[in-house]
Amino acid sequence: MRVAAAQVRCPWLDTEACVAKIVEYLGLAGDAGAELVAFPEAFLAGYPIWLTLTDGARFDDAAQKAAYAAYLDAAVELGGRELREITDAVRDVGVFTYLGITERSRGTVYCTLVALDPVRGLVGAHRKLMPTFEERLVWGTGDGHGLRAHDVAGLRVSGLSCWENWMPLARHALYADGTQLHVSTWPGSSRLTGDITRFVAIEGRVYSLAVGALIDYADVPADFPLRQAILDAGTPSSYDGGSAIAGPDGRWIVEPVCGQERLLVADLDPAAVRAERQNFDAAGHYGRPDVFRLAVDRRRLAPATFLDDAPTTG
Repeated sequence: MRVAAAQVRCPWLDTEACVAKIVEYLGLAGDAGAELVAFPEAFLAGYPIWLTLTDGARFDDAAQKAAYAAYLDAAVELGGRELREITDAVRDVGVFTYLGITERSRGTVYCTLVALDPVRGLVGAHRKLMPTFEERLVWGTGDGHGLRAHDVAGLRVSGLSCWENWMPLARHALYADGTQLHVSTWPGSSRLTGDITRFVAIEGRVYSLAVGALIDYADVPADFPLRQAILDAGTPSSYDGGSAIAGPDGRWIVEPVCGQERLLVADLDPAAVRAERQNFDAAGHYGRPDVFRLAVDRRRLAPATFLDDAPTTG
């Protein structure tokens, strides 16, 4: 199985440019013969970079409210035009795709990882279980609906976003669902991907693919309410990519790549996963379901359940 990580520069909050970039790299992945390609966390339409740089927790601040409104406007809906266009491109190139999006649902933005199948279309939409630290100022908390592995070209594949890859029970749920290739998406930082990518590979005896973006503060649109405050902070961007691929023995296939906009490609042999599980299988012969039990609620949670009266007749 050939896989690809699209380490791309994010046209931040420019939804149309993001879609065009995704379609471009889908084409490159198809030309490279990839059967799966992954894009970074929240790539469409951007990670909330302003929070740390501009005192994002300031309560009832007009500029912060305006920034959130702009962020909400740039987010996309699961049934919206943008994802339909991307799904069509996935179908055209024939490459299974993991894509990080900012999902708009009414007045809330979710950090969502969508799984797009070339034949079946949208097969997964995993809302990040727990936004990290300042992310909670702009992202809603997700649910277990997307904790699923998918069959792709002879491998079971799964995905999680950023620090939820450090959540032991989330990882175990996916191991128990049979994952053999795990995709972790990141806003873009080699500091974040260097340890966890190999850790997941060794713990799960799986292939582990990490993908991150490149973000340049100069790309913040001129009309974003806090653009000047971001630039005035004088802090260099730390979003340097860090995409990498590790084998089920924990050895690097592609070491973390920094500062380069490129497609990382690797060929994976499913037999290597089977071989490494000879001595350890976290959700198999090394599990103890008689001692430990994990129940995973994979229902999509809704803010309300409406129980309307049945219509009466006569």
